[in-house]
This record gives sequence, structure tokens and C-alpha cells, in this order.
Amino acid sequence: MKERLRRILLEKSVSRGRVFTLASGKTSDFYVDARVTTLDAEGAALCGEIFFAMLKGYAVDAVGGYAIGADPIVAAIAVISHQQGRPLPAFIIRKEEKAHGTRRMIEGNFKPGMRVALFDDVITSGGSIINGIRQVQAEGGRVEVVMAVLDREEGGREAIEALGCPLASIFTKRDLS
Repeated sequence: MKERLRRILLEKSVSRGRVFTLASGKTSDFYVDARVTTLDAEGAALCGEIFFAMLKGYAVDAVGGYAIGADPIVAAIAVISHQQGRPLPAFIIRKEEKAHGTRRMIEGNFKPGMRVALFDDVITSGGSIINGIRQVQAEGGRVEVVMAVLDREEGGREAIEALGCPLASIFTKRDLS
């Protein structure tokens, strides 16, 4: 499964050559738009299966992540978990407070006291997922692990782990180079 997902990423999501500006503000000639893979039918299914297997070593009550990179990932994990008889509800962390209705920052199936796994498509500096960790903690949750499709190996792991959250990724930049 992992090798097939790697091939899909290389075919659909990896770009090289020109200079890209990353979410962290850094520039790179290596860019991965993992959403193209996580929103692909086969790519989503593979991510769900692989991440669900990776979660077996962790006691979590729910899976979530920062919008928009985590949306297809946590939905895929929720579906796979249901099919495997160990349902894990999913939630999404907003980048901004909703201006109407409940004005929630965390949408979906999250409750204070939950132990959660947070997901992202690509980790570079870790800035987005660190905001997500802090939001979950502020609302009474405990982040047991952070997982990503790709760790670009540019300081994100160290920043996340400095907060006491382990990081596990399916791939590193070296795996796709």
C-alpha cells in the first residue's frame, strides 16, 4: 500500500524545478500538493488504510486536523475505522472562528477530554499543526500523536515534538526525491 501511495504522490502531487513559496513562507524547488493525492479515490483509501494501521499503537478517541489539508485524510480514516469495526469520529479545526452559528473553532466530533490524533498532509515548519495542537489543548483535548503524509524534514518534527507530541509520517522528503 505504501509503495502504491508513493507512486500516486510522485505522479500527481510532486513538482520540481521552479521556485515555489511554501505555507511556511520559505521557498523551495520541491513542492508537494498532497491534496491532489488525498482527494484522489485510491489515494484517499490508501491514506485511510495506512494511517489507521499507524494508529494501532496509540490510544485515541478521535482523529482531526487543521482545515483544509486534513479534511480528506480524517474523513478517509473515519470511513476505514468504521469498516474495520473500530470507529473513530473525525473533526476539523478551523483557521478562523466561524462568524455565525455556534462560532466554533473545532467542527465535528470533538469533546473536551478526548485523546486525539492530529493529521496534516505536509509538515514543513509545523506552524499550522502547532496552532491545531494549541486549539485542541485550549478546548480540553489531549493530542497523543501528530501524523502527516509527508515530513519535509525542515524543522517541523522538532517543533512539534518540543510540545510533547510525537510525529509520525508516511513519507519524508527523501522518500520522494
